[in-house]
Amino acid sequence: MLNLANKITLLRMLITPVVICLLYCHGPVTCTLAAFSFILAAFTDWYDGYVARHENMVTNMGKFLDPLADKVLICSVLIMFTALGWVQAWIVIIIVCRELIVTGLRAIAIDEGITMGADKFGKAKTVTQILAIVPLCLHYPVLGVELWHIGEVLLYAAMILAVYSCFNYCVSFLRELHAKRPGDAKAGTLGPNS
Repeated sequence: MLNLANKITLLRMLITPVVICLLYCHGPVTCTLAAFSFILAAFTDWYDGYVARHENMVTNMGKFLDPLADKVLICSVLIMFTALGWVQAWIVIIIVCRELIVTGLRAIAIDEGITMGADKFGKAKTVTQILAIVPLCLHYPVLGVELWHIGEVLLYAAMILAVYSCFNYCVSFLRELHAKRPGDAKAGTLGPNS
């Protein structure tokens, strides 16, 4: 179960507290190190998938750990930004709530025998979040340039994509559920606990 791909995923989870500790010190040097550590963690997100596909290491454990590691990394860093006062809390709340909703939705979908892969808007959201977090980590001017303003704009874009992709997941789930259980859908028995 702990093949190379899954070990790389676990490495991403282990890098997360390193990034948080570096941000907690929030000096120019530590913030730069936090940005590079985050980039390394983001790279492992691509690399573990590459290894799993090309070395035939796709496992149920990997399917569980990979999105979990992503959420732990992204949400932890965003919450730390809020604690430092670098990002408005309401933005982070929306993004974190989106992750919780989609995770819960996927769990219900699995129980219903429905496969829900990541859509293009969800992937765009993830990429935009990564691109936003790197300059936000560099909270101090770099060569006289205040890069965190770029991060703020990108984070707003990521929030919009997060909301839209969440809506998209909900619509797709209901469509698949109605297709799977047309009798229940017509009878109107799909209540909130369905």
